[in-house]
Amino acid sequence: MSQSPSAQGALSGLVVLDLSRILAGPTCTQILGDLGAEVLKIERPGRGDDTRGWGPPFLKDQAGKETAESAYYLSSNRNKSSVAIDLASKEGQDLISRLAAKADILVENFKVGDLKRRGLDYESLKQVNPGLIYCSISGFGQTGPYAQRAGYDFLIQGMGGIMSLTGFADEDGGTETKCGVGIADVMCGMYATVSILSALNHRHKTDEGQHIDISLLDAQVSWLINQGAGYLVSGDVPGRLGNGHPTIVPYETFPAADQSFILAVGNDTQFQKFCEIAGATDLASDPLYAKNADRVRNRKQLVPLIRRLTIEKTAAEWIEVLEQAGVPCGPVNDLQQVFDDPQVQARNMRITLPHPLSGEVDLIGSPINLEKTPVSYEKAPPLLGADTRSVLAQHLGLTDSQISQLAEQGILDLGKATGTEGNN
Repeated sequence: MSQSPSAQGALSGLVVLDLSRILAGPTCTQILGDLGAEVLKIERPGRGDDTRGWGPPFLKDQAGKETAESAYYLSSNRNKSSVAIDLASKEGQDLISRLAAKADILVENFKVGDLKRRGLDYESLKQVNPGLIYCSISGFGQTGPYAQRAGYDFLIQGMGGIMSLTGFADEDGGTETKCGVGIADVMCGMYATVSILSALNHRHKTDEGQHIDISLLDAQVSWLINQGAGYLVSGDVPGRLGNGHPTIVPYETFPAADQSFILAVGNDTQFQKFCEIAGATDLASDPLYAKNADRVRNRKQLVPLIRRLTIEKTAAEWIEVLEQAGVPCGPVNDLQQVFDDPQVQARNMRITLPHPLSGEVDLIGSPINLEKTPVSYEKAPPLLGADTRSVLAQHLGLTDSQISQLAEQGILDLGKATGTEGNN
């Protein structure tokens, strides 16, 4: 499936050597693949990316039996070729070095120093490819006292401060809470993508490659945004507000007669409109609440008053009248409601690709919409080792007999004709 099969992707012609796994690196390389780059995903023979086993749920084959393709792995590995090479072997390291000599971009998330011991660090590879853009993604960066530590999304959410801001306050029975998805990994992958595209522009001007050092902790701290800046300006450590906003009121979930809905009043005019619809014009004229700054200072008195008003109508009734009046509001959707939403469907955020085991697989679409060079969806996340033979023949000129011999030695994994074995 492609948004525009005849269009050439913005990054068409670029080769990405993907030595990353889990989520941050694969998010980055999937974006590059969606934009048209050829992505060669290097995986461990027999095992592959760790996330292949991170289930259930696992994709089911056409007979309804679980395969070894986890939904987690499927989430960030489309538009890639799987090349299974043993990096622990000298022969495998030589193959990677030869591929890097022909690549435009390399993305890796090994522990600091691991690839240097294998002769696959930036300083080594730039000798064979001075134009190589080499992006290292790690938990804490290539420098600093924590550089040798392993980093995982949950750990970074805690260390980077976002957990201290997420969840209801202690007095409301809450506790610090991580985000429901691996947002620290995903945002790190996005920063890595921006960095790579910036390095590409530099290379267009100079023919020089460069090393990029991206860390999960740096990325997490950077997207503390208004809360982080608020602390730096005031010196006050912010606490948890549940669904509330630190500097806008009312801007949170409110109970309706049947379920909660979101009220997101962004300015004083919208607050006046809400009060008119709710039959509470006295609140809009009260000097304690008339201005947003006053509403923020007096949120503990105001929010309970609004909650007494909102329970008098259903969520659908509130949303209908408030939308007509231009007051921002909306439902709290579960994921079935999200993917059934006509706006989400109209924006092609659910896509379907052919898959060798299941026949087809549904995936989340890209939010990138380029007029001249739209993203394309050329292939589903690959089976382990499915492209080892074709990639090594195409890029390195290896013969079938050479490839088969390396496979017999355990240096390569050529995959299986019908895919990897199921979990059951």
